[in-house]
Amino acid sequence: MKNIAVIGGGIVGSTAAYYLSKDPNINVTLFDYQKGQATKAAAGIICPWFSKRRNKPWYRLSNQGAHFYLDLLQDMAADGLQTKAYQKKTTWIVKKKEKLAHDLLKIGHKRQENAPLIQQLEIISTEQIQSVFPNLNPDFHVIETDAGAIIDGEQFCHDLQQLAVNNGAQIIEDQVAIRHLSANSIQISGHHTERQDFSGAILATGAWLAELLEPLDYHVDVRPQKGQLAVYQTTYPTDQLPLTMLDREGDIIPHQQGQIFVGASHEDDKGFDLTEDMSPLTELIDEFDRFFPTMADIKPDQIKIGTRAYTSDYTPFFGHLSDAPHITVASGLGSSGLTSGPLIGYELAHSYIDGQTTINWDDYPVENYISKKR
Repeated sequence: MKNIAVIGGGIVGSTAAYYLSKDPNINVTLFDYQKGQATKAAAGIICPWFSKRRNKPWYRLSNQGAHFYLDLLQDMAADGLQTKAYQKKTTWIVKKKEKLAHDLLKIGHKRQENAPLIQQLEIISTEQIQSVFPNLNPDFHVIETDAGAIIDGEQFCHDLQQLAVNNGAQIIEDQVAIRHLSANSIQISGHHTERQDFSGAILATGAWLAELLEPLDYHVDVRPQKGQLAVYQTTYPTDQLPLTMLDREGDIIPHQQGQIFVGASHEDDKGFDLTEDMSPLTELIDEFDRFFPTMADIKPDQIKIGTRAYTSDYTPFFGHLSDAPHITVASGLGSSGLTSGPLIGYELAHSYIDGQTTINWDDYPVENYISKKR
């Protein structure tokens, strides 16, 4: 019987714990501290196909991650839980210049060849735009696709963890540290947790990975980025609204029960600060008001704040520690964590279950970002 620890209850850790718990030969303990977790404060957009990033490994991972949701949802349903946290959503990508919209449409059509989720892809008319947003400037140009989705990260992790518990996993809400790491075991303890020995561990602590590994003389190339988004509670039928990705960083994300998320900010100089600060959201909210002028005088009901993890070259990584192959890690997912996180969690779990993988781990080498201090 293997005893595997999962440290971090975000999207990667929760997915990994769920799949590990399905193996009767594995005892799973998930340590979920929760504070500042990016997953629980994320906008929840699953739509990687229109990014202009040139990082091919990042795109392959994001594309496969978006499609992996179909398998994950099927597995969850087979285990008795039809989650409501994931919703397919008509998606609009908004551009202020016609040429930019047509250039992006070409990118979308090219990527459509390897993205079966994309069935509909077109630039829609001004009349179609104004049927949803009547007061919107007619000079906007909108690409519409049926491939996008939104996800409530907090609810989705709760559902995954519930299934893991149903399968016998233990969940401990505690901030833990690694007390000892040997060639074939790892010892973990926390504020409320006695020292426990495990035969392996998945470290899915996002931006806190350095804090976890540096006391063991590792150098970790991961930095925190603060993200904030505004949550509006409305009486608007949000199921009729498209997921709207604006020309810059801002997005309008309609969730269930009248909730609309607006955001999110990308703040590189705030470290792990979780203090509410509306100033980085001002420009995004102003853009939202242009789409919803009737809400211009309404203040957000809540500000969600989380900490993303980025590497110096903005590429995620995951896999085994080179000098401790019974330990796997994942970090650097940035703002695409909800898109690629479940697939990474699945891959890490299966490295302990049967060693079977579906993606090339060599494209995301851990040794590029984690090394022993000299």
